[in-house]
Amino acid sequence: MNDSVFMRQRPVLPLLTSMALPMVVSMLVNSLYNIVDTYYVSQISDDAMTALSLVYPVQNFINAVAIGFGVGINAVIAYHLGAREEEQADRAATHSLVLSVLHGLLLMVVCIAMMPAFLSLFTPSEAVVELGIQYSTVAFSFSVIIMLGLTFEKIFQATGDMKVPMISLMCGCVANIVLDPLMIFGLGPFPAMGIRGAALATGLGQTLSLAIYLAIYLRRSMGVHIRACHLRLRRQMCLRLYAIGVPAILNLALPSFLISALNAILSAYSQVYILVLGAYYKLQTFLYLPANGIIQGMRPVISYNYGAGEHGRVRQIYRTVLVMTGVIMAMGTLLFLSLPGQLTGIFTENPQAIRAGETALRLISVGFIASAVSVTTSGALEGLGKGLPSLLISLARYILILIPAAFLLSRAIGPTGVWHAFWITEAAAAVFSLLVYRRAVTSR
Repeated sequence: MNDSVFMRQRPVLPLLTSMALPMVVSMLVNSLYNIVDTYYVSQISDDAMTALSLVYPVQNFINAVAIGFGVGINAVIAYHLGAREEEQADRAATHSLVLSVLHGLLLMVVCIAMMPAFLSLFTPSEAVVELGIQYSTVAFSFSVIIMLGLTFEKIFQATGDMKVPMISLMCGCVANIVLDPLMIFGLGPFPAMGIRGAALATGLGQTLSLAIYLAIYLRRSMGVHIRACHLRLRRQMCLRLYAIGVPAILNLALPSFLISALNAILSAYSQVYILVLGAYYKLQTFLYLPANGIIQGMRPVISYNYGAGEHGRVRQIYRTVLVMTGVIMAMGTLLFLSLPGQLTGIFTENPQAIRAGETALRLISVGFIASAVSVTTSGALEGLGKGLPSLLISLARYILILIPAAFLLSRAIGPTGVWHAFWITEAAAAVFSLLVYRRAVTSR
């Protein structure tokens, strides 16, 4: 019996609020963990903070594979539930679990092996490279755990259950926050592990989240089941998952390429700017992760209604979410314009870095509200199973506009040009995303 029918019966705003609020709360806690984790690493040394900034693109890529493939999982399962095809939903969930393990093993081996050469591309400092290797070796060893945790998160979300992912994510993040100072600096039975301790605390938090998913899944009945009879991979279902998942992975992985490109541009001036860019990407999680929480709440709802043929309701869901994400971005703009120095000061005491951070945060935040359009549109298109149009929006936002603009403007006016490139890109991407969405939806 399909118990997810409420997703096409409840009024849109209360439904989206109930679906998104648990994820927004958990994303805010996740944002806090990111800030706390980075704060403690910055207390080790500026070299440690720089190393963390350089590792971040690869770490983000691993997360992008997990989350992006999870978008495919979410969309396919929710679609089949909306179409009342429960066996296909079970097959999608089981296939997803098998494929996620394979993804995790491959990424763990490749990413750990490539890090020494990767880090050396961006810094001549042997100390920074060594710290980056120490952190990434431990962090990337948990790749399979990350993949499985995201798989279960998306399975629960596809059935309309947002509370279990909230509980799991919050417990993992709180554990990480508690373990960070103990493992980095040492206390009682905990030896001081430095930057390795930060990575281990993160991995243990992710392991706790997965353990909670497994415990709840095994103890209670839900709308989707992992079945041994579906362990043998079927080509058609795999293609369906990857048709949505691969564009979503590329979509989420593009920031990794972007950050590496911007690090290369900024390294020509000073490592201070690399530190500032790393600090910005940690701070912006306070905005984009809650916005992503709303998007995550939207995806199963929009997928379910699309599968059920409720196209008028699909349009109403998109418009409502656009307003919700716009409000979050407006609040972020006010915060970054009002307290740029204080926010940068969380990560460094270097006066030059704080001054550079003030300029960066003020300029970048000008584009926050416009970014709500492209973020919401990409999420809606993924929920509708239209991964390629969503990828086109992200390509424009992260690669085709921002990198050339950052390069040209930095040559014209120095490193400040990189920060100007952000708001210029968001304005152009917002217009482009609306055009892509209109064409993709009208051509269904």
